[in-house]
Amino acid sequence: MANQPVSKKVGLFTGPLLFLIIQFSGLQIISPEANTVIAVALWMVTWWITEAVSISVTSLLPLLLFPLFKVMPIADVGANYGSPIVFLFFGGFVLALALEKVNLHRRIALNIIKKTGTTPNKVILGFMIATAFMSMWISNTASTVVMLPIALSVIKLLINDDDGFTKKDQNFALSVMLGIAFSANAGGIATVIGTPPNSVLIGLLENEYNIEVSFFKWMLIGLPVSIVLITIIYFVLVKWMFPSKGLIFNASKDVIDNELKKLGKTSPRERQVLITFGVIVFLWISRSLINSLIPGLGLSDTMISILGALALFTIPFNLKKGQFILKWNDTQKLAWGILILFGGGLALAKGMSASGIVNTVATAISTSSISILLMASLLIFLMLFMTELMSNVALVAVLAPVVAGIAIGLDIPLLYLLIPVTIASSCAFMLPMATPPNAIVFASGYVKVSQMAKAGVILNLISVALLILLFQFFVPLIF
Repeated sequence: MANQPVSKKVGLFTGPLLFLIIQFSGLQIISPEANTVIAVALWMVTWWITEAVSISVTSLLPLLLFPLFKVMPIADVGANYGSPIVFLFFGGFVLALALEKVNLHRRIALNIIKKTGTTPNKVILGFMIATAFMSMWISNTASTVVMLPIALSVIKLLINDDDGFTKKDQNFALSVMLGIAFSANAGGIATVIGTPPNSVLIGLLENEYNIEVSFFKWMLIGLPVSIVLITIIYFVLVKWMFPSKGLIFNASKDVIDNELKKLGKTSPRERQVLITFGVIVFLWISRSLINSLIPGLGLSDTMISILGALALFTIPFNLKKGQFILKWNDTQKLAWGILILFGGGLALAKGMSASGIVNTVATAISTSSISILLMASLLIFLMLFMTELMSNVALVAVLAPVVAGIAIGLDIPLLYLLIPVTIASSCAFMLPMATPPNAIVFASGYVKVSQMAKAGVILNLISVALLILLFQFFVPLIF
């Protein structure tokens, strides 16, 4: 087993050391409670950045330290780990688990690629649309892992053809690989459950400010941003950075057909999962309408999510044999750590507001003369480039409460600033370690760091511009 990187060893001791220095220095920053929250936040950020221990384990620190140092009682801290938003994501994870278990996600992806066509550029577009669509519902890591072997099969056809692996072939391979990774990142922006930072934000808004953003309302913003981003990614990769003009191959159709043949006919299990999935998405999108038609129903996105999860565990597809789509031991594959990470982020946010940190930030900003547009642009830029180096969920967990304080100080609605800044955390296109999809396609051997960085820095800057426009014009229209 390889030795621990030095950064991890240093981080392991630096985190608690920073906590002790701030906690026991005798300097009062805002209040004794604020000292503790800042000290805990620094410890968490240090461990999150260096990954000295699992980021989910780090998220348990508020559960011990906040009650211990009288920031808030353990029952109040613990409530964040059982927040409705945690269970909304749990239900989403269970849906994703069922899609993956019956291989329905693979069938959907292959059919999307088949529909888009078989010329090289259309194949790239097909892979991108399929990956993005899956990322709306299952983790971006899972959607990349599904697409990679199919893409590698297509690339192998080019390596084994008569003219070998030419420059055009290499550009095609690069565009497919980067297209899959970048679409996985951008696709998650479209829905609340598509990527964890979206849920962290919605949890913060509900917990701290009683602002509810429904599944449908988020899609009104997230889906257009996702579509515009994927369109930009396609043109940057295919038309500008790595063109494969004049490349001809027809065998890709055979690869897709063969992969579909391997899956066989749609099974009763797949049909049941598809129906459940369709019903849940329909309920999420039409929830407000249903609540207005049935007064007093009070249906929430979390309740719908749990309904979906329960249906997959309790509605048999073979009653005689007592067979269900999911059994409890399937949940061993569930990303439980992410759910704890949500709890830790929400607890940290609660600590920041309870100890007066958010109010202090708001007051400081309200007395400064910085323009609103400049502040928004700086925050978007900061979030987007910081997410290249640390977990986007952890980053949103730490920065979102502070950004909320800034929005209060600037006297603008919280959502105007928080939505673009949160979306920025999903726009990491530059480095392999920035997101799991980037790392997975980098590991394929067809992408160099320099190539990813070259395309990524352009996409990052375009994303900043896009999100500034979103802040200025689009979010105020929806909210």
